[in-house]
Amino acid sequence: MAKILIIDDSPADIRFMTEALRSTGHAVVSITESSKAEATMEAERPDLTLLDVVMPERNGYETLRALKKLPAYASTKVVFVSSKGSDTDVKWGLRQGAVDYLVKPYTPEQVVTLVSRHV
Repeated sequence: MAKILIIDDSPADIRFMTEALRSTGHAVVSITESSKAEATMEAERPDLTLLDVVMPERNGYETLRALKKLPAYASTKVVFVSSKGSDTDVKWGLRQGAVDYLVKPYTPEQVVTLVSRHV
């Protein structure tokens, strides 16, 4: 099974996504601070990252750009998970290099389907 990294400043959102993925058999690692993304990526080498856009230290777009500079990132897919769900937001996220975009609020089924699509 795959390893999923969740980067979100909301412990409630992390818990929700983790619970949604519990039955899939995937390993889930999570962090709440985007400043730890590079170190976590290097240490964990996830197959897929679910990345929030709106975070206090560094937004998801900035975090994704930083991750792209890492050799460990080369094979990792990133999906933005955000309350910013306008067409412009989604298009911008995909242009930044995300493979998909999940708009909050979402259902557990949407999380599982999205992860299954990419791993």
